[in-house]
Amino acid sequence: MKFTTFFTLTLISFYCFGQVKVAKIDSSNLPKNVKYAGHIVNAVKWTDSLGQNLVITTETGQYISKTMSEEGYRDAALYGYHYILNGDSVKLTWKVYDFNNECPVDLDLYFIDKTFAVTDLDKNGITEVWLMYKNSCHGDVSPVPTKIIMYEGNKKYALRGTSKVKVSATEYEGGEFTFDDNFKNAVVVFRQYAEKLWTQNRIEKWHR
Repeated sequence: MKFTTFFTLTLISFYCFGQVKVAKIDSSNLPKNVKYAGHIVNAVKWTDSLGQNLVITTETGQYISKTMSEEGYRDAALYGYHYILNGDSVKLTWKVYDFNNECPVDLDLYFIDKTFAVTDLDKNGITEVWLMYKNSCHGDVSPVPTKIIMYEGNKKYALRGTSKVKVSATEYEGGEFTFDDNFKNAVVVFRQYAEKLWTQNRIEKWHR
């Protein structure tokens, strides 16, 4: 019982640690001059030392390839947008864009559920925005390329690796990752958060 309570409190402390309160926005309430492609996955706003922030993440889903004449080839893309709002003024400060084209087999390109977060881990008044997603075109059960992208202000941090796949009753493949130079040189708490986020979402489940 004591272990269960401790484990629960540990999970709660991780999810609450550094989290910034955000307000969800319906697409009908977005500023008219905010542009985006795809279908909205997250749309939130909050205020920090930079001003009023707006982040939108979107996915196109799969669609027939625009560059292949043969049937069965599909494309997909996803996006992340960060705006600073100042009255009627809207300024795009960064944009994430990834894609996968001409895929004839299983195409997976999507944000991983419940990984989007806004934090202020280093408590400097400038929030961090966390995005985690998978991007693969595969016809087998090999590990899937997976990324964590984080922005603090307009500075980008990236963790890149593959999901961890069970290949037998006792064996796994994949699950490794590498930090980019910005993460390597960042405050420790950024890497700690990224590693925990990765560990909790690295196991491949083969369904969304």
